[in-house]
Amino acid sequence: MRHKIYIVGIGPGTEEMMTAQAVQILEKSDVIIGYTVYIELLDKRFAGKELLTTPMRQEKERCRLCFEKAKEGKQVALICSGDAGIYGLASLMYEIGAEYPDCDLEVISGITAASSGAACLGAPINHDFCVISLSDALTPWEVIEKRLRSAAMGDFCIVLYNPASHKRPDYIKKACEILLETIESERACGYVENIGREGTKTTTCTLAELKEHQLNMFTTVFIGNKTSYIENGKLITGRGYHL
Repeated sequence: MRHKIYIVGIGPGTEEMMTAQAVQILEKSDVIIGYTVYIELLDKRFAGKELLTTPMRQEKERCRLCFEKAKEGKQVALICSGDAGIYGLASLMYEIGAEYPDCDLEVISGITAASSGAACLGAPINHDFCVISLSDALTPWEVIEKRLRSAAMGDFCIVLYNPASHKRPDYIKKACEILLETIESERACGYVENIGREGTKTTTCTLAELKEHQLNMFTTVFIGNKTSYIENGKLITGRGYHL
């Protein structure tokens, strides 16, 4: 007997910012599994489901729970914030899934913070861009530094995920110092807090100013390229059209 597990990106977590496909999959699932904070975002809408959680840093246990529940004959959905294939658990599910050959996996895409945050700020990534996470939980800081320098040299618009946490309060400052080796201090930047949730807040600033700002793990940072500019509180990167 084949078992099916859906790996669902739920965007910021509110129903209006999920895809219709994601909502349909969750509605037909018997069990919804996820990180505690994400399950709490869904508990009222899907209160009739079996909702299971594991805390932070128990991602492998969370994935294995999905397979065990699927083997019980239940329809299982694993939820991830944003898109499950962008800093989510899609790849880990496929890696662990090799141990469960009777289970089929399907990824349901969601709206990642680079897209939803960009919409809040205006049009900051309307040209070539890259996404870099400042979390060194799974990636050595030396690798993150190399990626920051390469992105700056390539004049990419840059989106920074996980810019700070209680254990990493100065990482955004360190990242800005690295970028300032190549990028001018007046480069247009911005960031969004609590994207798509209560208390969404946008801020525009220069790269030099960004270095001094205190951010948290619910913030997504946008650093423009040479053509980016700030106008009426919006961060805009042109496509290069001649007007």
